[in-house]
Amino acid sequence: MPAGKLYIVSTPIGNLGDFTYRAVEVLKSVQLIAAEDTRVSGVLLKHYEIKNPMLSYHDHNKEQATPGLLRKLEGGDDIALISDAGTPLISDPGFFLVRAAVAQNIEVVPIPGASAMLAALVAAGLPSDRFTFEGFLPRKKGRQTRFKMLAEDPRTIILYESPHRVGRTLKDIGEHMGDRQVVIGREITKKFEEFIRGSVSEIREQLDTRSIKGEVVIMIGGNKA
Repeated sequence: MPAGKLYIVSTPIGNLGDFTYRAVEVLKSVQLIAAEDTRVSGVLLKHYEIKNPMLSYHDHNKEQATPGLLRKLEGGDDIALISDAGTPLISDPGFFLVRAAVAQNIEVVPIPGASAMLAALVAAGLPSDRFTFEGFLPRKKGRQTRFKMLAEDPRTIILYESPHRVGRTLKDIGEHMGDRQVVIGREITKKFEEFIRGSVSEIREQLDTRSIKGEVVIMIGGNKA
């Protein structure tokens, strides 16, 4: 029996309508769906009447869960990997499994779709021909070093951030990178989607009188020097 396929399926980042026909077809056809959080994914699957079995797969159980998934793939089962929102492996679990599958010559099939960083970038108004994605920056150790390194980068820089740490991150950007042009995208594709544009100092002034809620993407203009 030939080995099964591992599908890497992108899911909506907020608006449930941002799900491709192909993604739905794949999730309905596989023998197992490996989900970062089965409770979160259950809402999406119920919306699209997908009733296939799910298994929890995340950073905390990847080493224990991966061998079993590989055995199922080698036995001919097709498996889909999904994260809570967006594209798996992009600041989400999955690399450990994909690397193991590739090592076993198991076919890995990407099913593209929503990605918060790309959705934010194309609406930001910052240069998009060259950019770098840093995901979540270190909270403590190595944070200052990372900012100093990024300060020299001429490309647009994309970060993910918790809404509770946006103020601190803007302060760090100002201290280590100067009064750059910054765009904050929040709640992208959702009802309260918003883009806040301006220099670091301008946006910090705005946030003195309001709070930030929801999922946040921060984009920083590159070093023009």
